[in-house]
Amino acid sequence: MALGRDTTFTWYGHACVEVRTPGGKVVLIDPWFSNPSSTKSPDAVDRCDVMLVTHGHFDHFTDAVTIASRTQPEWPAMHELSLWLSRNYAYPDRVIGMNKGGTVAVAGLSVTMVHADHSAGDWNGPGETTLYLGDPVGFVVEVENGFRFYAAGDTALFGDMRFIGELWQPELAILPIGGHFTMGPREAAVAVELLGVRDVLPVHYGTFPVLAGRPEELRSELDARGLRHVRVHGLTPGETLD
Repeated sequence: MALGRDTTFTWYGHACVEVRTPGGKVVLIDPWFSNPSSTKSPDAVDRCDVMLVTHGHFDHFTDAVTIASRTQPEWPAMHELSLWLSRNYAYPDRVIGMNKGGTVAVAGLSVTMVHADHSAGDWNGPGETTLYLGDPVGFVVEVENGFRFYAAGDTALFGDMRFIGELWQPELAILPIGGHFTMGPREAAVAVELLGVRDVLPVHYGTFPVLAGRPEELRSELDARGLRHVRVHGLTPGETLD
């Protein structure tokens, strides 16, 4: 099923999504191309105009700096992450530090940072402690033709998703459904209802056995809530929704 909005979404497994906009821009979201399900290696990524990392866990951030060092994207980032990048990344002038509630214009697109309910620290071996790169977030992106999508990042269900729907009216939501570390299909169905979206791209499932949620379960939960009009785009890794 096609969106008909001149924007494509290619899922490379886990939470890694490549977006191509009507104006020809490439947006990478949580680009862990080295995940076990990916059909594309990090070294094969040759373009990124906008980099979006939702939080500092390894399964979202690991390949981001390497890819960005080669492609030099504009990088809207949580404030603490931007501070780390200013000392550990070759192109800190391309980083835009911001926080939840803020909106920035990058590469002809509008990017709004919104809340996510998750954690964000990961192991820092040399320091024998966790490395904190700022709160987890989601993003609402408006592309050149006015189409808006919401990338929730890793998150539990939270009631203020209703305000994300009310304020920014995204047409498509990229939602985690694996469970265990994020919401599962049941909670994701409630998120869809709060957001008011008609199209859903489920992610963050199937990479490991513990991420047991599946798109068909989300479909069943949506049907149970009377949301049969919502389209669930269950892609295989490397497949594109256009």
